Order: sequence, then C-alpha cells, then structure tokens
Amino acid sequence: MQMNSATAPCPPSSCSTSSTFPPPPRFTSVSRNSKSPLPLPRAVCTSQRMYRSAGVPNEAYLSSNTSTNYVVSRYSFGWSETQPILPKQSVNKDLSPLAALVTSKSQNFSTASLVGDEKIGVLLLNLGGPETLEDVQPFLFNLFADPDIIRLPRLFRFLQKPLAQFISVVRAPKSKEGYASIGGGSPLRRITDAQAEELRKSLWEKNLPAKVYVGMRYWHPFTEEAIEQIKRDGITKLVVLPLYPQFSISTSGSSLRLLESIFREDEYLVNMQHTVIPSWYQREGYITAMANLIEKELQNFDSPEQVMIFFSAHGVPLAYVEEAGDPYKAEMEECVDLIMEELEKRKITNAYTLAYQSRVGPVEWLKPYTDETIIKLGQKGVKSLLAVPISFVSEHIETLEEIDVEYKELALKSGIEKWGRVPALGCEATFISDLADAVIESLPYVGAMAVSNLEARQSLVPLGSVEELLATYDSKRNELPPPVTVWEWGWTRSAETWNGRAAMLAVLVLLVLEVTTGEGFLHQWGILPLFQ
Repeated sequence: MQMNSATAPCPPSSCSTSSTFPPPPRFTSVSRNSKSPLPLPRAVCTSQRMYRSAGVPNEAYLSSNTSTNYVVSRYSFGWSETQPILPKQSVNKDLSPLAALVTSKSQNFSTASLVGDEKIGVLLLNLGGPETLEDVQPFLFNLFADPDIIRLPRLFRFLQKPLAQFISVVRAPKSKEGYASIGGGSPLRRITDAQAEELRKSLWEKNLPAKVYVGMRYWHPFTEEAIEQIKRDGITKLVVLPLYPQFSISTSGSSLRLLESIFREDEYLVNMQHTVIPSWYQREGYITAMANLIEKELQNFDSPEQVMIFFSAHGVPLAYVEEAGDPYKAEMEECVDLIMEELEKRKITNAYTLAYQSRVGPVEWLKPYTDETIIKLGQKGVKSLLAVPISFVSEHIETLEEIDVEYKELALKSGIEKWGRVPALGCEATFISDLADAVIESLPYVGAMAVSNLEARQSLVPLGSVEELLATYDSKRNELPPPVTVWEWGWTRSAETWNGRAAMLAVLVLLVLEVTTGEGFLHQWGILPLFQ
C-alpha cells in the first residue's frame, strides 16, 4: 500500500501551546485508476479495499466506528502466485485498484501540543543477530525456542526448548561458516543502532524531542533490556515501531506478542500510554527510497531497460498465510506493485518478479522460491538480473551471504551473465525522514483506543495498542489443521506424513532421554555437554 498526505510539525512560531490533542489529520486515498484524490473520513473510516489473491480480486469491507471520541486504553495490542515475468505495462490493465500512498508532507498541528511535559520514546523492534561466532548457537536456540517460529502441536509444546537446543546444536556449524564469510558476525545491531540515532536526529529536527530505543527479539539488546531502559528514563508515551516493512506472524507478530506479556506483568507499563505501527510498507517515503535505490543500481548495467528486477523476500511457511491468516504475502505483493508503480512514473518499465528465500525444513513455504526462480529465469534467456532484498531494511546474513554469494553463484551458473544487487535501506535519508514522520503522525493516537483496521492497513498508524492489535489478529486466526487425518500405508502423502511424525516423535523421545539421563549417543560423541 502507499500513502498520501502526511504530516510534519508546524514552524515554531505558529505552534500552539494547547495540551489537548488536535483533530486527527485527514488522509487522502488515490486509486491507480483515478486522477483525483478521494477524501477519507478522519482517523478511522469505512473503506473498501481490493486485493489480489491467486489472481482473483477479493473485496474487504470494513466498517469502523466514526465517532471522534477516544477511549483511553490502559494497555493493549492489535493487529496468487506472483506473475513470474510480467512487463509493468500489463499490470495496470489487469490489477484491481490499489489504495494510494499516504504521503508524509506537512502536518497542520504542532508537536508541542502533543508533547507538553510528556517524555516521548520510540521503540524499534528487530530480529537481532549474533555478533561473534560464539554467539551463533545461543542465538539459534533463542530463535527456534520461539513458538511463532517452530509451532509444535499442543501436546508436545513442553518439548519446545529441548527441540530448539537440538536444532541449534545441529545447525550451528553450518551457520558459523556463513557468519564467518561476512566478517565473523552479523552487522544488524550496528546498523540498527545507527538507524536509531539517525531517527532520533530526524525527530529533533522536526521539533519532537524523543529518545529512541532498540529491542531485539533473539539477541542483545533484547526487548526486555530496552524496556528496562525505557522505565529508567521515565518515558510516559511510547511509539512501538517494528523495523519490518510488512507484517508477519513470525516477525512483527512475535515481537509484539513478547511485548504483550511484558506489558501485562508490569504496573509501570500498564499505565504508560503507547501505540503500535504494525507495518509501513505503503508509506510514500519508503516507496520513494526503494525506487531511488533501484533506479541508481540499474544505471550500472550497459542496457538498463533489459534488466529483470528480481524482488527477493524472506519466506514464511505457506500454512501461516493460508491457514493462520498471516497478511504477509498480500502486503508483500502490494509493496512490489507500489514500487513498480513509482518506477513507472519515472519511465522505468522493466519486467520484474517476486520470489521468496530462506526456507528451512520439510514443510511448504511461500512460492515461488528464489533459487528455483533464478534457474528458470536463466533457462528463459534472462541475461541481466537486479536483486532487490524487499523485506530487509538492514544488511545481514540473508543479504550479504545468501543473496550476494549463494544466489549470485547460482545465477551465473544458470546462464545469467550480469548480476546486480540493490543495497538495504540502512540510514538512507528519505527512509529515515519518513520513519520520523510516521512517529509524529502516530502521536495523536498514543493512548487512544483506535479501531483496528487490519484489512484497511491505513499507513498513518493508529491501529491501536499491543493487546488490541493481537486480539484483533487472534480473532481472525485459525488453528492449523493436521496435514492428514487418516493413517495409510504405502508411498502416499498420508503415509509419508505419518512416517515423518513417527520419526520425529522417536527423535524427541531420544532427545528427552539424553537431556534427562545424561546418557546416549550425543553425550558419547561429546556434543550435548558442550552446550549444557
């Protein structure tokens, strides 16, 4: 999605000193097929949105309470296969209208009226990464111990940590090789800290004195550490901003669920007003920044117009989308459409495709897969490819090693002669300034119980606070059904599934015996004692 009409602080000379919240800013929605902006109701609205799912337009009708009265919340949280090679010109004819960008230009109200004596904080949420090779195994343990990453049946959830220990030990040697190839650790913390500092500077330049904190999900500084610092600093209003452009259960959702548990148990946090920006892939600044980077990298090719633009996003298990209602795929596809629409305005009409990388395990993930797509493109005669890491805003192992090394080698072996890669956004000025605008735009809604419009996904926040967002998401979430329900023998899918279940159960039993008794093959081989 995209955004129009954003807001920035007014000049100091015109700032109001009122301590009351101003009326929520108006938004403007522009359809791809319309020439004039369509006004939307303030703050919350009744909207009709069109999405592509398996090539079929789906309408989502949302009715929201249009009352301007806010209810203060003490604490809370809420929430097709892509055409492989498609010239941009054909997209406009076939796609149903997409909502326009929400722009971040000037805001008609003063940040002074929003701040007053309040202490404003911004919490950036990210994945985290091992900073040294010694950090790799415990980092992997934290990752796989997350039930939003590995979802065990209810009866086996007590095995979450033993299983995470086993997987982390097995995968650590291979992962260490990858991190060693990019300098011995992940640069994610260093880059995220730099983004936090640039965001802080941008907010101060926009007359919003705020402190910015970094909370990582699986490594230092952990979210819990950031929250403790927020409490020590006496923050009274908090904007939670995940550094994931698109929302997914396994990224933003996991971080927000952790926050929910922290908020619920702490009296200080219960009384601290906050709001969440769950996704921002449709913001004008973000789209413009991505288009700028792509346009710049295309100029490095001898024939820029012949380059295939290859968007590679981190994948998620297919069941998360089809069975559990994860909006990630729909948001990713719309994000790509918006970027290509921006490039088209610049007379850049290259063919493009979207694929998903980083799958692990035997289950089916979102398709098409990046590696398989690269091979097919080579077979179809594509000679120039520009990789765009669309779901990442910082360089880390999946860009520096997986894309830059593994996929580049695969592309060259597949007949692709010229390879390029768009860098992650990092501290790109347009991107950082737009994040600052998003924070400012959210301030009128801190502590206000805004209606959660997940399908509408209005870019200008306010989707509510932590528990409201999660409650809204969970109300739509379905339990993942078992892949099969009948035991069968033979070379059938059902039989293979049950055989796999039996094997996994045997492994889990052996692992439990190893951990509880201290005896077994892993101890004899000297593996487990090293990590106990």
